[in-house]
Amino acid sequence: MSEYSEAFKANMVKKMMLPGGPTASALSAKTGVSQPTLSKWLRDAREKGVSETKPPSRSARRPSDWTVAEKLRVLAETEELDGEELGAVLRREGLHEADLAEWRRAAGAALAGGSKATAGSVEARRVRELEKQIRRKDKALAEAAALLVLQKKIQALWGDEDDDTNKETDK
Repeated sequence: MSEYSEAFKANMVKKMMLPGGPTASALSAKTGVSQPTLSKWLRDAREKGVSETKPPSRSARRPSDWTVAEKLRVLAETEELDGEELGAVLRREGLHEADLAEWRRAAGAALAGGSKATAGSVEARRVRELEKQIRRKDKALAEAAALLVLQKKIQALWGDEDDDTNKETDK
């Protein structure tokens, strides 16, 4: 495995982070460095906070992929902004106002509920699973009850007689 210098890695990351810059796959084809390696360098750089100087474009990254720290940074930066200033930040970050509104709501809910927000979502998921199991078992129970009712009706119609196909051979 060949080692790359930190300067080379930084240069590759810088290229990928430029607005409209090449993807890891495109840069891999151009430089010969594998795409997974380039992606790892980019991911590591974002974790270290390099992305704060030049964030990737919206096409390269969905708002749901942002870290909590990045979301809080943008929320703090845009708190007092409106109009053209807010628009400029949103374009630079590749976001929509709806993304900010959702992040603000989630931050407010997390602060209001603390760790209960996470526990609540886990509990809600468990409740949904249990309700699904109950519905499935209710259906199975209803089917079994219907079969029992049909069996009783058949016995009432035909009586408790044995199968009479053998009666002639018994004579």
